[in-house]
Amino acid sequence: MRLGGPASEYEVVHTTEHLVALIREADAAGKPVLVMGGGSNLVVGDQGFEGLVVQVATSGLNIHEEGVTVEAGVEWDTVVATSLAAGLAGLEPLSGIPGSTGGTPVQNVGAYGTLTSDLLTCLTVYDRATGTVEQWTPDRCGFGSHRQSIFKHTDRYVVLDVTLQLARSTRSRPIHYAGLAGRLDIAPGATAPTREVRDAVLALRRRSGMILDADDHDTWSVGSFFINPVLSSVPDKARDCPQYPDPAGTKLSAAWLIDRAGFPRGYGHDWCRGTVALSSKHALAVTNRGNATTAEVMKFADHIREGVEQRFDIRLGPECDLVNCKFG
Repeated sequence: MRLGGPASEYEVVHTTEHLVALIREADAAGKPVLVMGGGSNLVVGDQGFEGLVVQVATSGLNIHEEGVTVEAGVEWDTVVATSLAAGLAGLEPLSGIPGSTGGTPVQNVGAYGTLTSDLLTCLTVYDRATGTVEQWTPDRCGFGSHRQSIFKHTDRYVVLDVTLQLARSTRSRPIHYAGLAGRLDIAPGATAPTREVRDAVLALRRRSGMILDADDHDTWSVGSFFINPVLSSVPDKARDCPQYPDPAGTKLSAAWLIDRAGFPRGYGHDWCRGTVALSSKHALAVTNRGNATTAEVMKFADHIREGVEQRFDIRLGPECDLVNCKFG
């Protein structure tokens, strides 16, 4: 989001061994540690972070016969492009997502009908509580409900690498997401060449402002600021909202709730100093229009959240990670 204060210490690590050793040393000294990849999902307070910020820049990427093992610091879209170039299918719906590989199981990153958990076979995790490096299977990750995992909203675990099971093919898996199928001019449930799927996904993400562009303030965001709420029961006021089944109940569209609460795409240009607004392309993206402060972002997000709650009796939560900042 191009905002937030400084780190008192900042170190970039290029090997897994250095990463683990650095965190162990800081933990033993009682020093606060923030581990980050590309920072694409972080909102950092104006006061910054009083402690050690570790940026993970590990770079290992190993192609298998039907899969790939990737260290946490590798840019995610590099993984997608490299896998497709090697003749492996499965990741193409996840093209163009910013951030690094280590963040994908944390958020259980998903798009256009594909989730990280659909493809993950194992991962290596450093447990800061026990000081051990462990091999995990996906059943330990707490996947299930939308965008949830055991890693989210805790700093106990550090993902070191992931292994993904892919198919040796130049055609995609069946595409059930209607918008993507329409873009490809195929029937929902049909397949398409993986290269064409990647191109279509990138075009759709670009249209919604979800491809990073330094000259486009609509992309100065963390993507979806608010998570789609999952409720055990849907309030009567929200009965017309698009609804999707979820293991924890019913998932609702946060974008629909925001828009219908009176906050359409582009809302906020006249709000406060005009430095924060919703993207003109995507109602879920809170954007920095230039020279915004984190305090302004959080005040604006509070404003949106309170409006949705007043209209629908639903309180939205963050999709992003908040560091030294919070809702009011």
